[in-house]
Amino acid sequence: MTAPRPPRGRVPPARRRRVLTEAEAALWQGFVSATGVVPLRPGPAADPPEPAPEPAPAAMPTPAAAAPRRRADAARPVPPNAELAVGVAPAGLDRRRWDALRRGRLTPERTLDLHGRHAEEAHRAVTLFVTAAHAEGLRCIAIVTGKGSGETGGVLRRELPHWLNAPALRPLILALAHPHRANTGAVHILLRRRR
Repeated sequence: MTAPRPPRGRVPPARRRRVLTEAEAALWQGFVSATGVVPLRPGPAADPPEPAPEPAPAAMPTPAAAAPRRRADAARPVPPNAELAVGVAPAGLDRRRWDALRRGRLTPERTLDLHGRHAEEAHRAVTLFVTAAHAEGLRCIAIVTGKGSGETGGVLRRELPHWLNAPALRPLILALAHPHRANTGAVHILLRRRR
């Protein structure tokens, strides 16, 4: 339990240093002699280091009222060089929207199915699909790659995140997620708003 604070405006009285009783002093001496601890001898106090010079104040920023107000998902843009990963929340995306995307509650406005396509053909289709969807102002789209076969999964499934992080598409995309943990053969994509 802590001591009550003095009323505002009053400075608390200086705390007095507690003096050890004879029993406490004897106990301490016994501990010191049993452990071989040697008390430090008080030496000259070291001079405190000189404080670092304060940096010059920066120029005053322009008033916030002069700047146009931006939408929430554009307020903190993700740097274009930050690579997006499927199922990882990107910086700058509000939690409610991220949860809706990763739990499959955002319904895709358009879907691209890549089943049966070769890698080159699928890459072109993904690029055209994402740029067209962004140009139309769509917000949530889906790309179905399928799970693939073998231990590593399909080529399209493995390459899709690389294609979406390409310089032509990365600035258009806000987040990537599988709509359900068990459905790793599809990716829901949240697109940025058009400016």
